[in-house]
Amino acid sequence: MSDPATDTIAALATPAGRGGIGVLRISGPDAAAIGGELVNGLPAPREASLRWFKDADNEPIDRGIALYFPAPNSFTGESIIELQAHGGPVVLDALLEAALYHGARLAEPGEFTRRAYLNDKLDLAQAEAVVDLINSATRTAARAAARSLHGDFSRDVHALVDALTNLRVYIEAAIDFPEEEIDFLADPDVDRRLQDVTGRFDALLAGARVGQRLRDGMTIVIAGKPNAGKSSLLNRLAGHEAAIVTDRPGTTRDVLREDIEIDGVPLRVVDTAGLRDSDDPIEAEGVRRARAQMERADLVLHVVDVTDTTADSVELPSLPVIHVHNKIDLLESPAATDEDALLLSARTGEGFEQLKAALRRAAGIEQVSEGNVIARTRHLDALKRAFSHLQIGTRELKEHAAGEIMAEELRLAQHCLGEITGRVSSDDLLGHIFSSFCIGK
Repeated sequence: MSDPATDTIAALATPAGRGGIGVLRISGPDAAAIGGELVNGLPAPREASLRWFKDADNEPIDRGIALYFPAPNSFTGESIIELQAHGGPVVLDALLEAALYHGARLAEPGEFTRRAYLNDKLDLAQAEAVVDLINSATRTAARAAARSLHGDFSRDVHALVDALTNLRVYIEAAIDFPEEEIDFLADPDVDRRLQDVTGRFDALLAGARVGQRLRDGMTIVIAGKPNAGKSSLLNRLAGHEAAIVTDRPGTTRDVLREDIEIDGVPLRVVDTAGLRDSDDPIEAEGVRRARAQMERADLVLHVVDVTDTTADSVELPSLPVIHVHNKIDLLESPAATDEDALLLSARTGEGFEQLKAALRRAAGIEQVSEGNVIARTRHLDALKRAFSHLQIGTRELKEHAAGEIMAEELRLAQHCLGEITGRVSSDDLLGHIFSSFCIGK
């Protein structure tokens, strides 16, 4: 039985459907032999060659560009053949069928990138950045993913691991050679190293939080009483007439979603039915759905009509809330009854820049910089666990002079950071990560 990890694999690297060009990718130990069968002899390495592509009966399928990348100088680290044909489904299916006939098997989702990781062409964070770059919802997120793919995030993680290693070696040396009588608490070098490591953690955590927001975005629910201007605010945020706006309360009965971008941060904004008691079963269902959306949101924009002095308060979930006092264009001298509320007019746009700034703060992103990298929830979780081990070890060291515990906590912190780049990984983790990739990548 063949080893799946060393099989020669093949897949279409371009999306299904019709297009000007479609690409077949073949990788593995038999890629050169299979490619030779398909194009009647291999082209020179890394040189584009115009060839006829042949099927199993040596009949022409199409004429296009053939490329050969010998191992180990390829994306996967294995020999790779890429055939660029015309992008018709019949042509591409025939090419794939011919590759399978000559001995390749169909690649699994993400298997090309997984092989690049297993062959040390990419670390795990870089491999994840491949699919994050493909799925980027904004140009800012795409640039951040490209920096992660380039290895910027991994280098910061490795630098932190090196700093932890140096501190751990210093402490373990003192434990192993007690005759040196090093006083951990009095040694200024230990304190300096701790401050350096803590500063690195703070910077990396802050960057990872921004990177996670750039990748995953944030879900914002607009909530409030009927006719408070919620749909008008959605339209202002979306930049087009996404929701119907009338003077009649209760116009919005169902949930309406819009994906938008504010300063490079992807946001999903959800407009909901006005919150009030109603005997109308349709409106009551809309209110129920509104409350369900609020429970799942990252942030609630609570919209209040400043012209309605009789408006009752509404029950809000225990999560971040931005209070928005709307319709200030209808008042001569608008003033918020809540000092933390934002004053704006969804109709004229007055106060909208202040709302955008508040949304950036709520997302934890004061300003998206050119140095941002993409990050995932699992990266942030690993960083938090690693930092927690550092804090525990530091406390034990300072309160009990427990160098042994400090050294162990540093080892555990290193282990957590190793999960990010794949120096520490499991088959279950790898399977979960690469199953999210498309076939052919």
